Amino acid sequence: MANITVNPTRMELTRLKGKLRTAQRGHKLLKDKRDELMKQFLETVREVRSLRAEVEEELMTVHKSFTVASALMSSEAMEQALLYPKQSVELTQTSQNIMSVNVPVYHFQTKTKSDADIYPYGFAATSGELDTAVDALGKVFRKMLKLAEIEKSAQLMAEEIEKTRRRVNALEYVMIPNTQEAIRYITMKLDENDRATTTRLMKVKDMILQEALEEKRAADARAAERFAAQTE
Repeated sequence: MANITVNPTRMELTRLKGKLRTAQRGHKLLKDKRDELMKQFLETVREVRSLRAEVEEELMTVHKSFTVASALMSSEAMEQALLYPKQSVELTQTSQNIMSVNVPVYHFQTKTKSDADIYPYGFAATSGELDTAVDALGKVFRKMLKLAEIEKSAQLMAEEIEKTRRRVNALEYVMIPNTQEAIRYITMKLDENDRATTTRLMKVKDMILQEALEEKRAADARAAERFAAQTE
């Protein structure tokens, strides 16, 4: 028996059968959860790959634009132009529940709606390439935030998948087999007890029948003796 000590009683058998039913239902629910999480996780991973490729490509464009702007402007002019940002950003976070996993949702909000507010400098003393770089950086920043959101979601789902997988395996390979083994053990013991009780009852019945038969024979013998005595 698989390292389980149980009392071979009918009450324990009933308790273990209820425990087994609960474990089997939990096992099915956890497997369904794991499969759905895997589906959501794979979709998220595909989204991460696609968005990461876009972000990396756009960051390369930003880098090239800043490189060109640096070549056209002095480092002092570049630093002076970008020293005091004009636009401010507010970032808030909420959460979304995906199969009992709370994943983050980031909300990006600029201080003003005007696109021109992303430029913290005047256009007269700066290069057009700097404008292109700042504009591209402002656009890719939103995608970078989205990428961070879905990468964190993928990480949290992966952790939940692993925890769920361990629970499924614990139920499938440890708890359910051990409980089934305990049920078989108790059933076997109860059957043995029933057979032993039946055997004892049959022996008692045979003994009672034998005693009754002997008493009947003795009674018949006494009756025969009385009849013989009366006929003499």
